[in-house]
Amino acid sequence: MVLPPQYGSPEPAPKQGWFPTAYTILFVLVIVMAALTWIIPAGEYERAPNSALGKDVPVPGTYAQVEAAPQGFVEVMLAPIAGFYDPASYSANAIDVSLFVLIVGGFLGVVTATGAINTGVAQAMRRLEGREKWMIPIMMALFAAGGTTYGMAEETLAFYVLLIPIMIAAGYDALTGVAIIMLGAGVGVIGSTINPFSTAIASNAADIPFTDGMPLRFVILGLSWLAAVAFVMRYAERVRLDPTRSLVAALKEENEAHFLQKHAPEAGAHLTAMQIVILILFAATFVVMVWGVSSQGWWMAEMSALFLTSSILIGTLGWLGEKVFTNAFVEGARDLLGVALVIGLARGIVIIMDQGRITDTFLHTFEGWITGMSQVAFVNALFGIEALMSFLVPSTSGLAVLSMPIMAPLSDFAGVDRDLAVTAFQTAIGITNLVAPTYAVVVGGLAIGRVPYNTWLRFIWPLLLILTVMSMALLSAAVML
Repeated sequence: MVLPPQYGSPEPAPKQGWFPTAYTILFVLVIVMAALTWIIPAGEYERAPNSALGKDVPVPGTYAQVEAAPQGFVEVMLAPIAGFYDPASYSANAIDVSLFVLIVGGFLGVVTATGAINTGVAQAMRRLEGREKWMIPIMMALFAAGGTTYGMAEETLAFYVLLIPIMIAAGYDALTGVAIIMLGAGVGVIGSTINPFSTAIASNAADIPFTDGMPLRFVILGLSWLAAVAFVMRYAERVRLDPTRSLVAALKEENEAHFLQKHAPEAGAHLTAMQIVILILFAATFVVMVWGVSSQGWWMAEMSALFLTSSILIGTLGWLGEKVFTNAFVEGARDLLGVALVIGLARGIVIIMDQGRITDTFLHTFEGWITGMSQVAFVNALFGIEALMSFLVPSTSGLAVLSMPIMAPLSDFAGVDRDLAVTAFQTAIGITNLVAPTYAVVVGGLAIGRVPYNTWLRFIWPLLLILTVMSMALLSAAVML
C-alpha cells in the first residue's frame, strides 16, 4: 500500500464555502452576547461557600437585580484575550488547554519525523484489510469509557491527528475520524456514571450521593453508545463504497495531503526495530496520560510535561539531531496553532456574560419557567433548560456548580427525585456539547480534523434528534415508575 505524498509540503488553501469559519462564528457570538448585556437586566444570586465543592454556589431564592454592566467595544476586544486566563472562569484556564494542544502538535511532529507512524499505518492497513470497520466500535467504546469515568474531553484533542490518518488510509474520510472521537467520548459524558466533573460535582451540589440514579445512567450510556456506533458505521460504510458521498468529499485531496505523511513508505515496507520501540513509546504516552488524569489528579500542566518528555525521548531514540528535532517540533506545533487560538476565542463568550452580569439572569428566568410544573413536564423542561444553559456555560463542572443548587431544590417541589435532576442535567449538557460552538473541545476537534462546523451540523443532526428523544423518553419513564 502506497500512501499519498504529503504533509509539511506546501499545500493548497482550503476551498472556501459560503459558511463562515469557526473564528468568525465565535467572534460574532461574542458581539451578540455583548449586545445582550445592554438589553437583558443584570442580576446575581447571593453565593455561599460549599466545602464539598470548594467553590461558592448560588443560594436559591436570593436573585436580585444589580447595577448593569453593559459590555462595549473595548470589552469585546479584550474578551478573547481574557478567555485564555480569566481566573473567575468556571473551568480551567484556556491558556493551559491551548499550550497542551501546541505541545501535542510538537510531539506528533517529532514522531512523524522518525517515519514510524508512516510505516506503522501502512502496515496496519495491510493487516486489517477487509476488517477496518471494526475499528469503529472498538475505538468508540474506549473513548466512551473515558467519557463516563472521568469526563474525557480536552484530552481527546491529542488523538485526532493520530486517528484521522488511519481512517483516511482505510478508505473512510476525516469526518469519520472526528466522529469516532467526538461521539465516542461524548456519549460517555451523556451517560456519565462516575465522572467526577459531571456526575460527582452535580450530585454534591444537589446534596445527594453520586451513586443515586446509577442504573438509569448505565441504560442511557449503553443505548447512546449503540445509537452512535450504528450511526457512524453506517456513514463510514457509505463513504467507503462511494467516496463521493462523503460530506467532506470536496476536501478529499486536501485532507489526504494534510493528514497522510509526506514520506510515504513504499508498498511492503516494514517497521524497523527502532520504529517499533518508538511506536511503543508513542502509545505508552497516551496510556500514561489517561492513567495520570484518571487516578493521579493530573491536568494540563502534567500532561503537557509528559508529551514534552516523550518528544525529547523519541527524538533522541530516532537520532534526529538537534536541528531536525527542533524544526519538527515547531512545525508540528504550528499545525495546531489555529486550534489553540480558537479555544480562547470560544471562552470569550462566557467572559462577556459574566462581566455583563447576565449569566444569573438567564438562570433566574429558567427557574421561573419550570416552577409549578407536573413531574413529567418538570424533568423534561429541566432537560431543555440545562441544554440551553450549556450553550452559554459549556463546562460540565461549571454549569453543575451554577445550576444544581437552584434546580435540585425545585425538583423537590415538583415531586421529582434529585438524582433524576442530576441525570437530566448531565444528559442535556452531554448532548449539547456535541455541537456547542462555545465548547472548545468541539471547535478545537473540528479545526484539527478540518471539518467545517456547518458540515458537522449537517452530519450529526439526525443522531442529536435520536439521542434527545431517547433521553427524554427514559427520563419520563423514570419519573412515572
